[in-house]
Amino acid sequence: MGKTNQFRQQFAELSNFKLNEFHPLVWINGDPRIGENVYIGAMSEVNAKGANVTIGENCDIASFVSINCADSHKKCIGLSTEIDRKDIHIEHNVFIGSHSFIKGGAVIGHHSVVAAGTIVEGVQIPPYSLVKGNPMEVKEGYYKQRLENEKRD
Repeated sequence: MGKTNQFRQQFAELSNFKLNEFHPLVWINGDPRIGENVYIGAMSEVNAKGANVTIGENCDIASFVSINCADSHKKCIGLSTEIDRKDIHIEHNVFIGSHSFIKGGAVIGHHSVVAAGTIVEGVQIPPYSLVKGNPMEVKEGYYKQRLENEKRD
C-alpha cells in the first residue's frame, strides 16, 4: 500500500470521513449518488444523511463547498424536535465555486454555474443559469446563448 493510500486509511480510521475517491479531506455523510467524472475539492462536504442527494455527471465542485441537506437551527432553538432534511439535486455539468453553500431543497439545473461564496437557497434553478451572491441572484439562461453562439462560430 502506497503512502497516499496509507494516509487515506489512517485518516478515515481517526475521523468520521469515509474513504472516497475524491480527496481524503472531503467529508461525505450518508449515501449521496454521485455521477461519473465529478471533481470535489478538499475541505468540502456532501451531507446526504436522511435525504436524497444527487450530483450529476461532469460536475466540478471546488474546495470549501458545503452541500448539506440538513437544517438544525429550529431544533437547536427549541422550535422543533427534528432536524429538517430536504433532498438536493445537482444536474449534469454544473460548476460550484469555492466557499459556496447548497441548502436542502435546492435543484440546480444542468450547465449552471454557482459563483464562489454563493448561498443557494432550497429552490429550483433553471438550466444554464448563473447563480451568485448572498442573497442569491439567479440569471436564468445566462450560459445558454453563450453556448449557442459558441456552436455557431
